[in-house]
Amino acid sequence: MTSMVSKVLFTVGDDVSTDVLYPGRYMATVLPTETPQYAFANDAEHNALLKAKNYEPGSVIVAGKNFGCGSSREQACSTLKGYDVTIVANDIARIFLQNSINLGLRVVTAPGVKASAGDELELLEERVVNRTTGESFPVVPLPKARQSIIDAGGLIAWTRKRLVEARPA
Repeated sequence: MTSMVSKVLFTVGDDVSTDVLYPGRYMATVLPTETPQYAFANDAEHNALLKAKNYEPGSVIVAGKNFGCGSSREQACSTLKGYDVTIVANDIARIFLQNSINLGLRVVTAPGVKASAGDELELLEERVVNRTTGESFPVVPLPKARQSIIDAGGLIAWTRKRLVEARPA
C-alpha cells in the first residue's frame, strides 16, 4: 500500500454484516457494474452519499470490529469497490477480507482506529494517522503477496499481469 491522504465519508460500528453492505434481496444482481447501487441499501443516508459520488476516489469508510461478517457473498465487496472507497476497520471478518483481496477492494486493519465523517486520514504502510485529531493507530499489515493482489486491482488483474510478465520477449 502506498501512502495516501483521504477524507472519511462516514463511519459504521461493529458487526456490520454482508447483508447490511449488500442486502440478500438483490442477489439476482451480481454484475460488479450493477451491484454498487445497492450498497447500504437499507441505510438511505449512506446509500445516497455513495450514489451521489460527491467525494474523492479512495475516500474512507471507517468501521468497528468484525466488518463484513455474515455470509460469504462477494457482492458485498464488489458493491463497495464500485465506489472506489477504502475500508479502514478495527478488524475485518475473514471471508470478507479474502473476498476483498480477490476483488481488489482496498482494506486496512487498524485496531482502535477512531475517526468521524470529514476527518482526514493518512494511510501509511505501518499506521493510520488521523490528521484531524492527531491520533495514530497501528496497522496490521497484510502479507506482501495478498497486498500485491489488492494493489494490482484484484486476483484476475494480478494473474494477467503475472502472465504478461512471464511471456518470452
